[in-house]
Amino acid sequence: MSVKELKKAPPCTETSLGNYLWSDKPDENKWADCVHCGMCLESCPTYELTGQEQHSPRGRVHLIKSVAEGKLEVNEQFMDPVYACLDCRACTTACPADVDVGGLIEEARGQIRQAMPLKGWKGMVSKTFLEGLFPHPNRLNALGGMLKFYQKSGAQTLVRKTGLINVMPKHLVEMEAIMPEIKQSVRQKYKNETIIKAKGKTKREVSVLTGCVMDVMFGEINDATINVLTRNGNDVVIPKNQTCCGALHVHSGDREMGRKLAKQNMEAFKDSEKVVVNAAGCGCMMKDYPELFHEDPEWKEKAEEFADKVEDISKYLHDTGYDKPKAEMNTRITYHDACHLAHGQGVRQEPRDLLLTIPGVEMVHMPNSDRCCGSAGIYNITNPEMAGAVLESKMQNVPEDVDMISMGNPGCMLQMAMGVKKYGKDQRVVHTVQLLDWAYQKEDREREGE
Repeated sequence: MSVKELKKAPPCTETSLGNYLWSDKPDENKWADCVHCGMCLESCPTYELTGQEQHSPRGRVHLIKSVAEGKLEVNEQFMDPVYACLDCRACTTACPADVDVGGLIEEARGQIRQAMPLKGWKGMVSKTFLEGLFPHPNRLNALGGMLKFYQKSGAQTLVRKTGLINVMPKHLVEMEAIMPEIKQSVRQKYKNETIIKAKGKTKREVSVLTGCVMDVMFGEINDATINVLTRNGNDVVIPKNQTCCGALHVHSGDREMGRKLAKQNMEAFKDSEKVVVNAAGCGCMMKDYPELFHEDPEWKEKAEEFADKVEDISKYLHDTGYDKPKAEMNTRITYHDACHLAHGQGVRQEPRDLLLTIPGVEMVHMPNSDRCCGSAGIYNITNPEMAGAVLESKMQNVPEDVDMISMGNPGCMLQMAMGVKKYGKDQRVVHTVQLLDWAYQKEDREREGE
C-alpha cells in the first residue's frame, strides 16, 4: 500500500508523524536514546537466528524511526520485521539506555493494523478469537466444555488413531498433542461466591485475575493460586466483570480493543488494593496499561494508579510473607524465566526463593534461563518456523538431570511442554505456584495421617 493510498484513510486527529497517519503513533521519546551501539544484538533471538540487521532490536528501532521521518512507508517490507519480533523485552534489559523497544514495536503494530487491516482467513480468525471469544468468559467456558468433551468422550483418541488430526498444520498437531487435561475453571467453581475466605485468620484481602486462556486451559493453576493465597491468610476476591487483559490484542496490533479491555478491567478492580496475577504475560500487560493511554492524560493517570496494584503471585508471596511448607517434595527442578516476568516486570529471584523454601527441592541452573522459549503470546501460531527454531535453542539449555521445569506463564508452559515431547525429554512442566500448593497438600495429608 502506497502513501497515497494510505492518505485515503481517516486522518489522525493530531499532527501526523511522518508516514504514521493515525493517532497513538510510536512515541519518539522511546527511540531518542537509542545510539545503535549494538549492546542489544546478543540478547535478540531473531537476530541470533537470522543474522539480519532488520531482525535486530536496533534495526527495528531504525525502521520505526525512518517511517516517522517519512523515509519509509507502512507496507509489507516494514510489517515483516516488526511482526517477526517476539516482543520478549530482552533487548531492553540489555540496553544501557533502557530503550523501550517493546513499546515501540506494539505502537508500530497498531499503525500497521490500521493501514493494512487483516483480511481473508487471517481476518476471520482474528475477529472470531480475539474479538468474539477471549473477551467473553461465558463463551470461553463453553469452549472449555467442548474441549473437555473432546478429551473425555473418546473423540480425541479417535481423531489421533485415524490420522484425522493430520489435516491440521504440523505445528497445530504438535500443540494438540500437549493440550492439558481440561478441568473446571475457577470462575465456574466459585461463581456463587463473592469472596473466598482465608483459611484461619485473615491478614489481607486481594483480588485475582483469572485470565482467559489460563482459566479454561489451566484451571488447576488458578485453583492452586487461590489455595496458596487463602492458606496464607488472604481473603480472595474474583471480580465477576473482569475480562481478558488484552495482551494478545495489543501484541497483534489491535490497540483499540486493548484499551477497551483495559478500561473494563480497571473498572472491575477499582475497589481492589492489590491485584494478584499468575500469568507473566497478563501481569506485564496490565502494568503496561499506561502505555495504551500515552496520548490520553486522564486515562493514563488512572492506568498508572491501577498498574501499581498489579503484582505477580510469586512476588506478592515473597514480599508479604508465607508459611514455609514442611513436607518434603524430593525433586530436582530447573527454572525458566518467562520473558514478561523477568524482562517485563523485573521478577527473577522471588520465584526461585519461593521454590527453594520447599523442603527437598534441589534447584539446577538453566543456562540462558531468561532466553525466550518462542511462545510469545500466539507467536508460535503466527510464526511457527521461527518459534520452533527459538524453542529448539531453548531446549538445548534444559538440564537433563531434572524432574521438573518450573515457570510462571501459561504460554511458556504449553511451548516448553511441546519442546519436552518433541525432543524426547521427560521433564514435567509445572507452574511455580503449583509446586507450593502440592507441598501444602502433602503436608496436610501427613498431618492427618499422624
